[in-house]
Amino acid sequence: MLSKRIQKLSPSLTIAISQKARELKAQGRDILAFSAGEPDFDTPEVIKYEAIKAITQGFTKYTDVAGIPELLEAIKIKLKRDNHIDYDLDEIIASNGAKQSLFNIFSVLLNEGDEVIIPAPYWVTYPELVKYHDGKPVIIETNESTNFKITPEMLKKAITKKTKALILTSPSNPTGSVYTKDELKAISEVLKDTDIWVISDEMYEKLIYEGNFTAAASVDENMYKRTITVNGLSKSHAMTGWRFGYCAAKNKDLIKAMIKLQSQSTSNINTITQKAAIAALLGKADRDVEEMRKEFKRRRDFVYESFNTIEGLSAIKPAGAFYIFVNHSKIKKDSMKFALDLLEEKGVAVVPGIGFGSDGYFRFSFATDFETINRGIKRIEEFVKEII
Repeated sequence: MLSKRIQKLSPSLTIAISQKARELKAQGRDILAFSAGEPDFDTPEVIKYEAIKAITQGFTKYTDVAGIPELLEAIKIKLKRDNHIDYDLDEIIASNGAKQSLFNIFSVLLNEGDEVIIPAPYWVTYPELVKYHDGKPVIIETNESTNFKITPEMLKKAITKKTKALILTSPSNPTGSVYTKDELKAISEVLKDTDIWVISDEMYEKLIYEGNFTAAASVDENMYKRTITVNGLSKSHAMTGWRFGYCAAKNKDLIKAMIKLQSQSTSNINTITQKAAIAALLGKADRDVEEMRKEFKRRRDFVYESFNTIEGLSAIKPAGAFYIFVNHSKIKKDSMKFALDLLEEKGVAVVPGIGFGSDGYFRFSFATDFETINRGIKRIEEFVKEII
């Protein structure tokens, strides 16, 4: 008999669609996949060089659970330089990707029945981790009218005596929406005189196409004290397989608890990754990151214009990340059926919006080459015309 806890967990729809696409491809089908959230660029050479150097120098032993001092110092420098937020070294921990950072956070924060406010559309993992840790996801539904962002009024209505945390994601996966400084300040006003934590997922901060990025913890002292900043290098530096994430908080007891948990689960992250991450955090690959950002922006502009010329489909322009969230509700409300039929009939893999808490949409990742994107959109257009 499996545990009740694991039975609460649902498989990731993103992974499920990707798996189905791989199966069809193995059968000889011509499959175009736009489901995975992974840059199609290679990790920058300067980062790979640091990893190779670490291997040749024998840097392959256990380290402190939170990370080597040089790594923590690099994270501290990055947060101060880029985000204007200052942390002590014992207020930072490196983990095996942002997923472990989030798992650690919920493990040390949540008790049974605690509520976590999650704006929808949301990254598929958020509610699952909350449920796994005996918490209750409280979903705030958003739509195009607010650019898929919550308003202070929405937040006020969702808060109860049981609210433990609010999750903010900027730029957003799956919508690409970005919170402005003023919007974050308005959220801060609502949270004053509460004990609610803000878990700010800022994984896509380097991939901004409109306006500027603002870290949640940087807007005022109130947010600084209550925000747990979660970030990493997977998306910005094309390092998904390296498994590097980190979090920082102005609460030493929280970080100490996460270190204690991680010491009994995975211990320190890969030593080679630690050395490589230092180069990325200190800005040695910034030129590569900017080239990726420019190319993603070119693709963003193309997919936005293309989808909005297809009758029955519409989308707002994503301000960041490398996804566009396409509304197909005028054609078919059931996003799972839409995605499965599209995959079976046209060989195009997208992620149904229901997985992100918003039926009637699909997420299309433009983290692939321009030719493939063009072919994929043409197939989607053919599919839609056949339905209409």
